[in-house]
Parts: sequence; structure tokens; C-alpha cells
Amino acid sequence: MNAGRIIAIFEKDLKEFTRNMMLFTSILTPIVLAFMYGNMGEPNEGFPPVIISIIVGVAFSAILCSGIMTMMAEENEKDTLRGLVQSPASMMDILIGKSLVVIMMTAISLILSLIIMDADLSWSPAVIAAMLLLGIFFLNLGVAVGLEVKSVATTSVYMLPIMMVFGFTPMLEIMITDETNIVRQIVDYSPLYQYVFIQEGETTLPLLILGGWVFLSFVYAAWAFKKRMNDEGK
Repeated sequence: MNAGRIIAIFEKDLKEFTRNMMLFTSILTPIVLAFMYGNMGEPNEGFPPVIISIIVGVAFSAILCSGIMTMMAEENEKDTLRGLVQSPASMMDILIGKSLVVIMMTAISLILSLIIMDADLSWSPAVIAAMLLLGIFFLNLGVAVGLEVKSVATTSVYMLPIMMVFGFTPMLEIMITDETNIVRQIVDYSPLYQYVFIQEGETTLPLLILGGWVFLSFVYAAWAFKKRMNDEGK
């Protein structure tokens, strides 16, 4: 890895991110939700972990995952990924530089959203670990899909299912109140729900499940990268 190349890629993609209105306005999605939930909450009453997790899930899916997915897809569409790979910058330099942009934007949006909601969160080591693992999961997912698709327009086909399955998962608890419902039992193993459980005091099993999701996302990203490189070599 080369720090100078990573910074150069970061600065280039940061400018492109701010010029792309679809990406730049995605920062507002968690903030708008935070205003909505903030106005719905009762004074002097904290928000339950499931509500906080929805904000976290939206930030990670709508900004982190969607952002890196769109940036990688744009390289594919413009056929500039080949040039990047053949440049002095390694693929790791490219991924880190691009990832830093979406990580920074996600962090800004999420912090502002939590401040708006005046959320009283527990920042235990387990919670911090869960946030990091969630970030890695959504980042890997975005990179993998971005490497697979051929155009930016195609990412919208993937983005909605990703947001519904992984970003808005806790909303099912609001819509389906029966805890014995098969759908509720299945989503209890989703990545975002592990964050909810950790906020509620559980640690070991949720972190293990979350670690399993991260492992699967690494496998998917590695497969997508290998497939893309094979396509580039043809």
C-alpha cells in the first residue's frame, strides 16, 4: 500500500462524490429520518435500540454500501477500472481510497443523525466492535455488487433489496409484533439485529453471528473481484 496514492484517490473520489447529486443527497436520508423520529419521541424518554438501529442501517446501506457500489460501478461503466488496475496504484490502494470517502460521509451523516435524535447510546467495546463489523459487511457488499454490475443504473436494481433486507430489517419488529412469526425468527439472525441485541446487553453470540456475516461478505467480495479480474484479462 502507498499512502500518497491512497490520498490522491481519496481526494479525486471525494470531489466526484460531492458533484454526484444522487450520492451527495444520500447523506440526508438518515438525517431526515432522525428528524422524523425525533419529533415522534416523547420528551426525556430515550429511544429503544431498534429505532436507533434503523438509523444505523439506513446510514450504512444508503451511504456506505450504495456509495462504494456506485463508485465501483462507475469505473466499470466508463471502463476505467482496467486503467486503475494497470496504474502504479494497487487494487488495495484503490479500494482503500474509495472506501475512505464513503466512510467519512457515512460517519458525518450518522453522527449528525444521532445528535438530532439526542440518542443515549452505550459505547461499550462490544457496541464499537459491532459498528465496525457492520461497516465492513456493508462495505464488502457494496464493493462486490459494484464490481459485478456493468453500469451505474443497474445498481438501483440491487440497492432497494439490500436496503430492505439489511438496512430496514428492524422495521419488521414494528410491523410484525408476534415474536413467534417465522419471518421475525429469521430476521433475528440478520446483521443489523445483532447490533440491536448487543445494545440490549448480549455480546458473545451476536458478535459471532455478525462475524459470520462479515466472513461471507469477504468471500462474496473476493469472488466478485476474481471474476472481474478474469473478465479484464480476456
